[in-house]
Amino acid sequence: MSHKNQPTRAVDRRFSTTGFTFPGYVVSQNHGVGKAVFGAFASLGGGESSTYLEMAEKARETAFIRLLEHAAAVGGNAVIGVQFTGQQIVEEMTEVMAYGTAVTLVPAQAPVQATQLPPQLPYSPQPPYSPQPPYSPQSKN
Repeated sequence: MSHKNQPTRAVDRRFSTTGFTFPGYVVSQNHGVGKAVFGAFASLGGGESSTYLEMAEKARETAFIRLLEHAAAVGGNAVIGVQFTGQQIVEEMTEVMAYGTAVTLVPAQAPVQATQLPPQLPYSPQPPYSPQPPYSPQSKN
């Protein structure tokens, strides 16, 4: 059942990148590749058209938002490896696709500093405690 008046949960666009790493964070879980497709209708009419450019940008933005929504739906809080492709389907329709990998990012831990080890006892070839056997065949009194 679709609730058109309810807001759809999406990944914050600030947590999307074309790269495969995100500074200050590490990927803790990979949720898989997502794809969002949106078609835009416009006529070139024999040259560059501001209407066509506006429609292409709107299609790209819509595909991107759908990608962010898909990433959130599968449990991600970020999208890495974002890419866009487009192709003309028919004379007046262009299809725009957004791809990316939905992941869960967690803050990177601060570098672990070496802790001082307690002082060690000097090396001794003999263990510090050598129990005497209760009976030794060489010692007879």
